[in-house]
Amino acid sequence: MSLAEFDITGQKVLIVGAGRGIGKGIALAFAEAGADVAIASLTEATVGKVAEEIRAMGRTALPVTGDATKAADMERIAAQTLAAFGHIDTLVTCVGDSIRKPVVKLPGSSEEGMTEDDWHNVVNINLTEAFQGCRALGPHLLERGQGSVINISGWASFRGRPGYSAYDAAKAGVMRFTETVAQEWAPFGVRVNAVAPGSFPDPDQMSAEAYQTRQNDAKGRVPLGRIGKLKEPGYLCVFLASPAASYITGQTWAVDGGISIKHP
Repeated sequence: MSLAEFDITGQKVLIVGAGRGIGKGIALAFAEAGADVAIASLTEATVGKVAEEIRAMGRTALPVTGDATKAADMERIAAQTLAAFGHIDTLVTCVGDSIRKPVVKLPGSSEEGMTEDDWHNVVNINLTEAFQGCRALGPHLLERGQGSVINISGWASFRGRPGYSAYDAAKAGVMRFTETVAQEWAPFGVRVNAVAPGSFPDPDQMSAEAYQTRQNDAKGRVPLGRIGKLKEPGYLCVFLASPAASYITGQTWAVDGGISIKHP
C-alpha cells in the first residue's frame, strides 16, 4: 500500500544546477517520482544529456541555460520555465563549486591566499545563486500561495575547515538564508528547506580509478563507510517537495553518511 502524501506525480519542478553531479541526481529522482522537470545549467550540452535521460523515463524535460548567479539570467530561466509549464511547484537551487586556499599566505607555506575574485566567485556560486533563484521565482510561488523551495547547501554548513573559508561560509549562509526566507514566506503557504549533502562525486566527471579512490577514502572517513550515490539527495528532495512534508519548513537536512556528526 502506498501513501498518497508521498506522491508528487505531475509536479512541475525547476532544478538550477542540474547539468551534472548532485543536481543531475536530483533531477533524475524527481523524474522517477513522476514530476516534469526543467533542468538549468550553464551549458546546453550538459542539460541536453540530462533531458534525454528524463525523456527516456516518459517524463517531460525542459533544458534551459544561464548563469544562476546573475539576476537577468535567472529571471529568463524562470520566465522560460513558466511559459512551458504554466506554473512551478518546486524550485531546487543546486549550483556549487569550491576552491581550497587559505585566507592569506601562511608562514612557512608557498601557497598563496585567496584573491578578492576567488572569494566573490565562491560565495556567488554557492550562496548568491540561492538568493537569485528565490528572487526570480518567489513572486510566482507567493502569488499561488503554495509550493516549496529546496536550497542545496552542504555538510560544511555545520562545520568550518581550514582552507575552505569562502565555501564553508557560503554553505553556512545558505542554511541561514533558508531559515530567513522560510519565515518570510510561511504565512503565504510556501515552504523553504535546505539539503546538506556530503561526498557525492559524479562518476561521469572522473576516471574509474579516481572514483574508486574516493570510495576507498570514504571507508575510513565516513561513518557509513562509503561515498554517496547521486540520487540520494534527490530522494530527500522528493520527500520535502511532497505533501508528506507539508509541516516542515526552515530546516537543513544532512544527507552525508554521518560525516557531519563525526568528531575529529
